[in-house]
Amino acid sequence: MLRDTSALTGRLMKQIVRSPDTIITVAITPIAIFLLFRYVFGGAIETGGANYTNYLLPGILLITIASSVAYTALRIFNDTSKGIMARFSTMPIARSAVLWSHVLTSLVSNAVTAVLIVGIAFAMGFRPEASPLDWLAALGVLALFTLALTWMSVIPGLTATTMEGAGAFSYPLIFLPFLSSAFAPTESMPGPVRWFAENQPVTSVVETLRALFEGQPVGDDIWIALAWIVGIGSVCYVLALRTYRKRV
Repeated sequence: MLRDTSALTGRLMKQIVRSPDTIITVAITPIAIFLLFRYVFGGAIETGGANYTNYLLPGILLITIASSVAYTALRIFNDTSKGIMARFSTMPIARSAVLWSHVLTSLVSNAVTAVLIVGIAFAMGFRPEASPLDWLAALGVLALFTLALTWMSVIPGLTATTMEGAGAFSYPLIFLPFLSSAFAPTESMPGPVRWFAENQPVTSVVETLRALFEGQPVGDDIWIALAWIVGIGSVCYVLALRTYRKRV
């Protein structure tokens, strides 16, 4: 299974390397949002004196991941619609390797894009106080978040009837950080919007990453974030496998 997964992951990574515009395209929108909020809106948003580049980075990373998993859905849609999935099912390879290769490809490509975004953040004034352990914890949260959204992307990738439909699921995911504490404190939001912002999964993930980057205690936010991520990821994993068995 490991050998099959490795070979199929290599196939998908070659597709990305031969089309680097995928990573560039995925990174451009978050970078544009990063620049817009940092240099246009940043001066008008009160964050209690916090470094606004530090404040923005967690939300930008989550938007980047949400944009990237749309391409995972598109790659699965292409494999399904062109009969490649069906062809793999007739070959002597582990069936689970087909999906895991897409998941691993998503993790690797998101890691590359995240390094690019963090590098740009440093150029814009990102100055973390995180210890090596804080960095490891932040990487773990980002990896789990990517994993959960990637399994979510498998479902439209297998069931969509058009390419546009396969990627459409990512739009609400990209929009959610704007209704969280990613760009401004929730205290400044009107009642119903504030309640939603404080109780949706992105806020707890953003607050966890922000505290880790600042080297501050994460409190209960990390447990709330992990509960959301593991819960969503587990449900999507089960649904994705069930859909894959019916489809192939």
